Amino acid sequence: MTEQLGELLDLLRTRSLRRGDFVLASGRRSTYYIDCRLTTMSGQGQRLIGALGLELLDRQGWAPQLVGGLTLGADPVAYALAHAAALAGRALDGFTVRKEAKAHGTARLIEGAELANREVVVVEDVITTGGSALQAIAAVQAAGGRVLGVLAVMDRNEGGRARLEVEGWSVLSLTTADELLGKDQG
Repeated sequence: MTEQLGELLDLLRTRSLRRGDFVLASGRRSTYYIDCRLTTMSGQGQRLIGALGLELLDRQGWAPQLVGGLTLGADPVAYALAHAAALAGRALDGFTVRKEAKAHGTARLIEGAELANREVVVVEDVITTGGSALQAIAAVQAAGGRVLGVLAVMDRNEGGRARLEVEGWSVLSLTTADELLGKDQG
């Protein structure tokens, strides 16, 4: 896992890390921005995230039937995990939580799977404040899914993990902003 994690960190640094002055989705300002989608949507990123994510779920003892979260950041993470599970001969499907229910067709808020009475891990690309994960958790619970916890590619270390944990959710992350930036580079 250590070698794959090093590969993932290198990929995130090369593809996803930008320095400058940014306003985050939370409204906070930051001297760096991590656009994880540039990594999570790449073939190499998918391979690494799927393998590392499955290993982390196994170490935690979580055996979800479904993985997914709020579109768009969670989508490639869920699909990477589902694909890696399929390659390993394991059943695991992905789903997407829309930001709002469709106004036409089936008018669904959640696409890709029926969640009722199924064990679910909510996934994220980046946790900053935890708001997206909480929104996804609420949608999953409303659909009857049983949330085991949250798995993120990156924890920005800006209070999101603590907020989720205060709400009673265990949080796993493949890496953190401190690891990506180096503790003295912040």
